Formats: sequence, structure tokens, C-alpha cells
Amino acid sequence: MDVSSKSSDMGSVQVEALKKSLDVTERATLKVIESATEQSKQVSAQKSGIGSNLNITG
Repeated sequence: MDVSSKSSDMGSVQVEALKKSLDVTERATLKVIESATEQSKQVSAQKSGIGSNLNITG
């Protein structure tokens, strides 16, 4: 194996590592977005009095 072949192998390893890193980052970002969406729905439900927390006074 010559130097250029080793360099090419290292480059492909780095590309695969970057792809995996991007995939993990994408999944984490989607989880954050889903969580924020769910929290937004809960806040809206609480403000309107509709949902799991009913605001009944009187």
C-alpha cells in the first residue's frame, strides 16, 4: 500500500464519520423540534382551557 492509497482510505473514513455525525445531529434536531412542538401544543391547550388541564374556577 503506497502513501496515496493510505491517504485515500483515511479520507473515506473521515467522510463516513462525517455522514454518521450529520445523521446523529439530524435525529437530535428532529427530537428537539418534536419536543418544542409538543410543548407549544400544551401551552396553547392550557391558555385556551382545552386539553388535559382545564381551568375551571367558580
